Amino acid sequence: MALLLVAACAAWSATPAWSQRVPTDKLDRVLRARSLQLVGRSRVIVQFRGSPDPRVVTGGGGISGRELPQVGALVADVDNTALAGLAGNPQVAWIRADHPVFPTLERTGAAIAAAVARDTYDLTGSGIGIAVIDSGITAWHDDLYLTGADPARTDPRVVHFRDFTVTPNPRIWMSDQPIDEYGHGTHVAGVIAGNGYDSDGARSGMAPGARLVGLKVLDAQGFGYISDVIAAIDYAIAIKDSYNIRVINLSVASGVFESYNTDPLALAARRAVEAGIVVVAAAGNLGMNDAGQTQHGGITCPGNAPWVLTVGAASHEGTAARSNDTLASFSSRGPTWIDFAAKPDLIAPGVGTESLSDPQSTLYAQYADYLLDGSRETPYKPYLSLTGTSMAAPVVTGTVALMLEANPGLTPNAVKAILQYTAEVREGESLLAQGAGLLNALGAIRMARFFAKPKGGLPEPGDIVEDEYVAWSGHIIWGNSRMTSGIPLPGANAWSLDVTWGTEATSAGQPIVWGVQATNIVWSTGHGDNIVWSTGHGDNIVWSTGHDDNIVWSTGHDDNIVWSTGHGDNIVWSTGHDDNIVWSTNIVWSTQCGGADCTGVIWGTRGDNGFIWGTASPDGIVAWSGGGDNIVWSTNIVWSTVRGDNIVWSTYASH
Repeated sequence: MALLLVAACAAWSATPAWSQRVPTDKLDRVLRARSLQLVGRSRVIVQFRGSPDPRVVTGGGGISGRELPQVGALVADVDNTALAGLAGNPQVAWIRADHPVFPTLERTGAAIAAAVARDTYDLTGSGIGIAVIDSGITAWHDDLYLTGADPARTDPRVVHFRDFTVTPNPRIWMSDQPIDEYGHGTHVAGVIAGNGYDSDGARSGMAPGARLVGLKVLDAQGFGYISDVIAAIDYAIAIKDSYNIRVINLSVASGVFESYNTDPLALAARRAVEAGIVVVAAAGNLGMNDAGQTQHGGITCPGNAPWVLTVGAASHEGTAARSNDTLASFSSRGPTWIDFAAKPDLIAPGVGTESLSDPQSTLYAQYADYLLDGSRETPYKPYLSLTGTSMAAPVVTGTVALMLEANPGLTPNAVKAILQYTAEVREGESLLAQGAGLLNALGAIRMARFFAKPKGGLPEPGDIVEDEYVAWSGHIIWGNSRMTSGIPLPGANAWSLDVTWGTEATSAGQPIVWGVQATNIVWSTGHGDNIVWSTGHGDNIVWSTGHDDNIVWSTGHDDNIVWSTGHGDNIVWSTGHDDNIVWSTNIVWSTQCGGADCTGVIWGTRGDNGFIWGTASPDGIVAWSGGGDNIVWSTNIVWSTVRGDNIVWSTYASH
């Protein structure tokens, strides 16, 4: 008995001090719940106040994994009973669950290319590097390797590869040889940059001259972790100059568990955007519940972040014409959970996309009925038809590559503005379902060229596509406001790398001021969407879309209503506090307030000497309130009208 007592005491004394019961405010919501469980383990991301120290994890029985040096964190596997203690270590800043990521793949169907734009302007995406963060890429596929009629001539599109899924040592990767056991990344890569070799060009991708960097984060079953995606994003930033990486495609996603302002995956995407890389992400396939009803709030992470270019899916209805294209029922709709932001940014074809297959992949076996022959004799069926926002995102990614070849000076914000401004609005769909509208690759490239040389008159605001006139939307969605009746100006400060999409000022404090018409699309879109919110006592938020899918959400408790996504992640609509529902920051845009003095633009103030309140009189001339001595006319114009006589200038205090 004495020996047993001594052994027990020795074991207790060897236990680290941080294993004692401590507050759990450093844990995210998921881990706080798990910390109360007596069984199970959790894969987590631990951020340190200084340099990551694996001993902090291993000392408490945890297993230390990959380091994430850009955020001073490491991945770990920790017993749930040790979570609270680990959070109590003074070296630890916060701990987040390492949530799973999954491909945003639905079922199957046919794709489109940007052939008209490529042929008109002789563009292929040449010189543009694109990081495909996915399940890998089968680099030897004919459409990614061969070129022309001579099989002896090669043109490898995959110029670099790295596998982030297997890390026995956190500082090394198992393989840099291109591989794709699942097949999803290869399909995505073909949509972006396949040259259609096995189909004599019929199934070419959007930018066949682009160069691909394959960063593998999903395993053979299409499963991965956000820590792998974060590591891949940071790696893409580190090597961007070596391969001229201008775009990252993320057809993978995770659930939304916290604000994009604190979510580590969303913040990794922000680092990429601030480095000048356009981050294109799939919106997700959660637009419909299991009962076949439309549901809102299913935008996945990192597509919920404003700095990301978020793409929903459209269906071509089996024809080449655009007139009958519709929003895909599965495509996720906004607003985003927690931050209640307007998303997606636009939609692109994502139903029945025909692209590359890998005969050794999981999807090749799983979707055998959707395999397609090419026009050449091959030992396997080289193409596969798939559906999902996973397929829509690379259509936009390839378009962005063409835009950047046409105008290498475009910033991520400028790219998004052009894509939205030239998109085609689909009648009958809300802006929280389609964003600015359906992608118009030809219009986007024309506008990109105008941004490069804004002379000789404005581009015609429409294009002929498949013998149909496609009118541009003529608006962009900045934050939760739709900016209309104007023209985006090439030199505006809103496109700068130091400006977060949707904010009201640059990092230097210079205001971003818009023109004469703006409507808050989350409250009301002006298109009969009837989006009504009520927060009288914080316990009754009613959402109505004007269709038959009325949904009532409650904010009284954290987990009142939970929608299952089918991936083990939940979308929970709940705030717990009245003031958690924030639709805008300090600028309120509205044309719906009513009355003679509410017919124009109203905008707010950050402080006494910042912005100035004012309304537009019926003749369109802005009437300023307050003293005029704080108005400094500047060239920070973002938005002007076609006639040029109704411009709202920025106001910036002279002191």
